[in-house]
Order: sequence, then C-alpha cells, then structure tokens
Amino acid sequence: MATVWIDGKWYDRETATVSVYDHGLLYGDGVFEGTRVYGGKIFRLKEHLDRLYDSAQAIWLAVPLPKEEMTAITEEAVRRSGHAEGYIRHIVTRGVGDLGLDPRKCPRASVIIIVDAIQLWPEEVYRAGLRVVTAGTPIPHRESLSPRVKSLNYLAHILAKIEGIQAGADEVIMLDSAGSVAEGSGQNLFVVKGGRLRTPPAYGGILRGVTRDAVIEIAESAGYDVREEPLNRYDVYTADEAFFTGTATEIVSIREVDGRVIGAGEEGPVTRDLRRRFQALVRD
Repeated sequence: MATVWIDGKWYDRETATVSVYDHGLLYGDGVFEGTRVYGGKIFRLKEHLDRLYDSAQAIWLAVPLPKEEMTAITEEAVRRSGHAEGYIRHIVTRGVGDLGLDPRKCPRASVIIIVDAIQLWPEEVYRAGLRVVTAGTPIPHRESLSPRVKSLNYLAHILAKIEGIQAGADEVIMLDSAGSVAEGSGQNLFVVKGGRLRTPPAYGGILRGVTRDAVIEIAESAGYDVREEPLNRYDVYTADEAFFTGTATEIVSIREVDGRVIGAGEEGPVTRDLRRRFQALVRD
C-alpha cells in the first residue's frame, strides 16, 4: 500500500492529487529524489536530501521545509506505509501558479513524499546481465541544464529509453554532447578492465548518484583501483565487465552493448563481489 504526504496532509495512491496549475506538471519545474528502504531503514537519507536541496537551490526553488522536518516526515511516511522493503520518492515542485512561465507567480513550492513498494529484476537478470544499446538522444548540454540537477524534466532520458525499447534492448547508454559515454537512462555506468574500475567523472556532465558514490566507497575499501575519468564507447566495448548502478537498479551487470559481448557475457567476478558487498552495506 502506498503512503503519500502532500503539503501537510496524508493520502493513499487513490486519493492523492495535484493541481493542474502546478508548474511541476505544466513545465516540469521542480526536482526529485528516489531513496530506498531496506529492512525498515532508509538508506542514506541525508545524502539524498542534501542532493534534493542542492538541486532546488540550483534552480532558484525554495524548499518550504527545513531538512530536519523533511527527515521526520519521511520517517513517519515509512512507518505509516508498513513497507520494510520499499522506495521513497521526494518531489518539490514550483507550486501552483498561472499558465505563464514566471516562477514568481507561484507563491509557495509544493512538497510530495511517496512511499511504495518497488519491483526489481529477478535474480537471474542480475546474473545474466542486461542487453544494452547506445541511444542517439544525448543527455542535456550541461550549460543548458546541469546534469547535477535532478529535475522533473526527464524527457531526453525517456526518449533514449524509447530507443532502447524499439531496439529490443533492456537499457541504453546515453552520450554527452561531445560523444563521450555519460550514463544510462536512469543509472550511472562503471566498466572494469584488468581489475580497475572506471566511471565517468561527476564534473563531466552526469548526475552524481548516491549509489554510485557508495559503490566507489566499498570498491576502494575492498582494495580496487577506482578511477573517475572520461570514457568512450571503445572503453565499454572492450571492458572485461560493465555494470549500472542506481537507487532502484542497485548494481546490475551488462552482458552486451551494441551487439558486442562484454567479457564472458554474464555477471563478472568484480561485479558479483561489489553487489555482495553493497547488499551487506545496505543491510548493515
């Protein structure tokens, strides 16, 4: 059962509504976060809320709640939901205004918190890996809208996802405007070569994922050599292993990219080890 909090009131999936004049709906004017619940505990809520508030700051959006209150309401929402294993979506929209673009016509931002169940891929998908293609749709140019802002406008990523669907793939890799490898439609990307982990740098135009950072931490603590550096498709095609990371995805291997089999064509030993360590971390 879903639990929804909207601007001070509690709802369920059937009763929760927003105004058709909300600028989050009209223009995608807002920011969001996705967070996981493991064993009744929220994983890295502080890091997710820090990123939410930073995203809001970057688009001149004042969140009408201090972080401490947002934290308390989120914890209460998890308790009310009854989900020991679940997913949290925080949304901050510009709020209700008129049909114009002027954000000053929206007197107060709106806050939505959703707690619901989440469907993951079955274990055999994690072991077998995903079939991936490169999308023709690039990520937004970082001087247009910084990829560090987790905004409500995900249309470029949706268009890339549609390309993958039409190609019969499980997921896509998106490039930046210069043709460098950036990320998946909603995940960060890692490749493994000779035991070394490489991932596109956060400063280069990707969303810096909380799960990405956690994987870097556990990999370094396990003794792996981790590098944040630009990648191109050659680096992916010739990798020993490749995998995606994300809040919903966790860690999932990639078996094929653009018809090239990656490594052994299944979850490799480094990916398997990191997935095991990540599961231990979130349950700790």
